[in-house]
Amino acid sequence: MNARLADVWVYLAASPLLGLTATLLAYQLAYAIYVRCKFSPLANPVAIAVAMLVLVLIGTGTSYQTYFSGAQFVHFLLGPATVALAVPLYQQMNKLRSQWRAFLLAAVLGSASAIGTAMLLAQWFGASHVTVLSLASKSVTMAIAMGITEKVGGLPSLTAALVMLTGILGAMMATGILNFLHIKDDSVRGFALGVSAHGIGTARAFQLSEEMGAFAGLAMGLSGLLTAIFLPLALQWLGII
Repeated sequence: MNARLADVWVYLAASPLLGLTATLLAYQLAYAIYVRCKFSPLANPVAIAVAMLVLVLIGTGTSYQTYFSGAQFVHFLLGPATVALAVPLYQQMNKLRSQWRAFLLAAVLGSASAIGTAMLLAQWFGASHVTVLSLASKSVTMAIAMGITEKVGGLPSLTAALVMLTGILGAMMATGILNFLHIKDDSVRGFALGVSAHGIGTARAFQLSEEMGAFAGLAMGLSGLLTAIFLPLALQWLGII
């Protein structure tokens, strides 16, 4: 029996289906745990699924390249999923028309504060110059963040890990912080999640309400666009790169 299982594992490990199957199974199990915990933000399914996959890859000695050869199919769907966020946002068009100046200002200030605090704290704690640059774009969605980091001279792989960590922590903590501040408006709560926790925060926002999800998607797109355009220019103007 052990020999037969070993043969099956060798076959699966050589197949692109391994990464895809492992990712889907890990997320389904993580989401079941999330439901059992009554949708507590502390039981974030993304964090649980990532931890499961890391343990499986380490335990089986499977390289990340082998895993990603299958998981890239899920990665590809990030693009269409991001574009699809325009649909719920369109349904909130009346509110967006009346408050677009406030949301644009919030995106500018939120993006600037995320960049500034991350870089200043890293420098204060003695992080290397490359690490500081890698932290700058941690609060925007991963595809944009890695491109920005490569352009400014940071480490895209480090940025990818920081983006994931930022999204998970933001999704876990944001609801409690917003409740503590007595912020009740779903559009404001969603926008705050999107600016601070990008795609993972947006997914969390959609679980709470469609309006929150729509404005989180708007915030994620705006902060990504503003950061991609202005961060490299600002760093050059300040002589950091």
